[in-house]
Amino acid sequence: MELALAHPAIKAFMCGSLSGTCSTLLFQPLDLVKTRLQTLQSGGSARVGMVTVLQSVVRTERLLGLWKGVSPSFVRTIPGVGIYFSTYYSLKQHFFQDSSPRAAEAVLLGAGARAVAGVVMLPVTVVKTRFECGRYSYRSVLGALRSMCQTEGPAALFSGLMATLFRDVPFSGMYVMFYSQTKASLPEEIRRSPSAPLANFGCGILSGVLASLITQPADVVKTHVQVNPRLRTAEAVRYIYTEHGFRGYFRGAVPRSLRRTMMAAMAWTVYEQLMARLGLKS
Repeated sequence: MELALAHPAIKAFMCGSLSGTCSTLLFQPLDLVKTRLQTLQSGGSARVGMVTVLQSVVRTERLLGLWKGVSPSFVRTIPGVGIYFSTYYSLKQHFFQDSSPRAAEAVLLGAGARAVAGVVMLPVTVVKTRFECGRYSYRSVLGALRSMCQTEGPAALFSGLMATLFRDVPFSGMYVMFYSQTKASLPEEIRRSPSAPLANFGCGILSGVLASLITQPADVVKTHVQVNPRLRTAEAVRYIYTEHGFRGYFRGAVPRSLRRTMMAAMAWTVYEQLMARLGLKS
């Protein structure tokens, strides 16, 4: 009853948070493998692939080691996805209440929502990356935040800000554009059929693959900046190219594409179904 009386933006926040919780728990191992691949040192590691890293983590840290960093992932994703979808809903209702956004407008809509959520949740994103890379021995999210402030200063909480925005804002903008356009191209009978959520999930997968590959270099740079606090964005770009060549910018592309694609597709599908059940247009 209380949720039924809540403001639509709050409903969008709740739906987004729930969808983010489900997808984060399922796909956290892929994020950990992606981070480990991106932070491998050179010198024989160029041939190390996703399966090798996966086996190494299970062998040395057991199966639950694949979910290392899930605590900061939850702290980041539950409010972060909620902020993203509530901002997205509010912007869409304000600017496109009586019409559907065109391709360029969908890019701006997704990019704006992601910029807000990305900046707000960046300190937890930094902690999550450090948990996953295996180089830090933080015991909790709060302990990590406190340690970073004491040893590196508050600015460390926002390390990789530009690389994060260069990755997340274009990803979200392109994802929303691809997703809205592919959904609009579906035949009317599919959109109104019981299999519509499955068709929307397929549209989400296609959109996620395209957006992930385009923004992969920014993700690699972001990881290096957040793991190595002395590196600036431009220095990280040069370091990656010097150590690994052009291919270094696409390290971890497979696990990231799998995770981002499946997470985004699931989050959007669950979000839209929950919003529909609450009688709101997503």
